[in-house]
Amino acid sequence: MDERQALSSFAALSQETRLAIVRALVVAGPEGLAAGIIAERMGVSATNVSFHLKELERSGLISQRRMSRSILYSASYETLAELIKFLMEDCCAGHPAIRENVERSDGCSSPAGALTDGDNIVA
Repeated sequence: MDERQALSSFAALSQETRLAIVRALVVAGPEGLAAGIIAERMGVSATNVSFHLKELERSGLISQRRMSRSILYSASYETLAELIKFLMEDCCAGHPAIRENVERSDGCSSPAGALTDGDNIVA
């Protein structure tokens, strides 16, 4: 990922609703969510969510596909991974122990013994 793309991604994520949309789509997985469901979950109008989805899609953080009469949106995991890699590229120069912690981090799984309740983790 080049700096220009990273700046576009960060700009898209710097708005509260858009950040919440990306987080919801990451949780939803590759099957994604319909725009109406996203609007409902975000507590915003269809017009408002459409504006935010276009910004996120333009930045490459999400993608859309048509299924029947619905448009489903999903997180672009590849772009999100590239953004994280961009952030970590120069990480921890001279401090390998810090980089080990970052690389060892397992951000995609629930804590041991945790039960999930929708979008929330319950201890």
